[in-house]
Amino acid sequence: MEKIASFTIDHIKLEPGIYVSRKDYIGSEAVTTFDLRMTSPNDEPVMNTAEVHTIEHLAATYLRNDPEYKEKIVYFGPMGCRTGFYLLLAGDYESADVVKLVTEMFEFIRDYKGEVPGASPKDCGNYLDMNLGMANYLADRYLKNTLYGIDEKHLTYPE
Repeated sequence: MEKIASFTIDHIKLEPGIYVSRKDYIGSEAVTTFDLRMTSPNDEPVMNTAEVHTIEHLAATYLRNDPEYKEKIVYFGPMGCRTGFYLLLAGDYESADVVKLVTEMFEFIRDYKGEVPGASPKDCGNYLDMNLGMANYLADRYLKNTLYGIDEKHLTYPE
């Protein structure tokens, strides 16, 4: 079998950042997949499922309510390795195009207090697996260590 594109990225060199993972076309319409890498793969501890789940709920809520992007959101969800998330947008984008959106989304997550949207047995299949405090902490860490000072090195996959 052919190795899929995401397995060709050198995860030893990969650092937290915002990367274009791939671009797909449905007819003539582009869908851009972003790799929102929050931790250094195989170098730092991965995120636990409770905080990943909480970030997923908060980010999905934020994105689907964003006045500029809500109609362009295809998907937001965690990577299986628990080192980050995938954001899929309808359209042909580059990493720099979404820095503002991603930064504002993680500021929302960092500052969020109260009941996590969708964290009820009626709305979610695993509603008890949430950790808002750690989600706030990890969002703050990503903002301070990566997003606020992001440079070209952290917007383009390493060679």
